[in-house]
Amino acid sequence: MERACLCAEACFKKKMKPTEERNQTGTPCRAEETKLAVIAVVVEQPESVRALNELLHVYSRFIIGRMGVPHRERGISLISVAMDAPADVISSLSGKIGRLSGVSAKVAYSKPLQQP
Repeated sequence: MERACLCAEACFKKKMKPTEERNQTGTPCRAEETKLAVIAVVVEQPESVRALNELLHVYSRFIIGRMGVPHRERGISLISVAMDAPADVISSLSGKIGRLSGVSAKVAYSKPLQQP
């Protein structure tokens, strides 16, 4: 697994690239393993799509890929977002998505790999 600093969210907000040597305050970062996860997103209000896309753009460096499936008959879109990021970054994005009007989100995390 890749490693990212524990301050990844704080560094990310200040548009700095976090490293294990230095974070946004200049103090050494503590390394944390990243997790693989999928955020399942249900969009019931098309007016929220612009705000959702802006959020996904902000977190794009952590996103491996995404797939959207529109259900035109019901006017709903189903979106899956695959991520490789520290758990706090994944939960932060999921929470922000879930606070959008007419949008819900749930996260599924991969199980840690067992070492033989």
